[in-house]
Amino acid sequence: MNVTIFSSEHELNEAASQLIAGLVIAKPDAVLGLATGSTPIGIYRELRRAYERNIVSFRRVRTFNLDEYVGLGENHPQSYRHYMNEHLFRHVDVPPENIHIPDGTAADLAEECRRYDRLLDQAGPIDLQLLGIGHNGHIGFNEPNGELASRTHVTELNAQTRNANARFFQTMDEVPTHAITMGVGDILKAKTVVLVAKGADKADILCRALTGPITTDCPASLLQTHPHLIVLADAEAGRLLR
Repeated sequence: MNVTIFSSEHELNEAASQLIAGLVIAKPDAVLGLATGSTPIGIYRELRRAYERNIVSFRRVRTFNLDEYVGLGENHPQSYRHYMNEHLFRHVDVPPENIHIPDGTAADLAEECRRYDRLLDQAGPIDLQLLGIGHNGHIGFNEPNGELASRTHVTELNAQTRNANARFFQTMDEVPTHAITMGVGDILKAKTVVLVAKGADKADILCRALTGPITTDCPASLLQTHPHLIVLADAEAGRLLR
């Protein structure tokens, strides 16, 4: 485990984007596992800048997003497809056919999960998986549970997760109750995992995930078993790790 704590969010964003861009420069057909939410926005902004400066091209990159809300179409402003288009994809040269995000509106969600698993298997292990961490320790939408699914599955979002995401919706009733998420097994198969945490509200759960017992009650704690885990935290999120 390699932990770096940054004095500013800007420095963190630059470091994370340099890790991703450096991989793509060295391996132009890299497979990237991508995250959503507020944490990666600045990272994607730095990647866009690197692309605009002709430092990196995403023309041969293949991407797999961690998750998508059930019931939100790709044009819904809070869908993760829309999020990725707005923050990264429409600004760089990644081909649309190389972009993979679960379809939360699929008629058969179980088959959609199997389809996503087949795509992951065909692409081979993800070269770099970008992760945030939920307030309850979830990674992707793998919520704390007595048992965690290894592969892509539909999950019910618990109250804490829905409350945390309510700020993106006008009313609580609009917050989806379920999501499709990549399983913990597939996340752990990635060659490199980059876990990013920002803000004082993530300090306790980040410390628990990295230094506490490995337990399904804190899914992020399973990252302790990964042979190449890179943790990037700002000063507030990393204050208990110093």
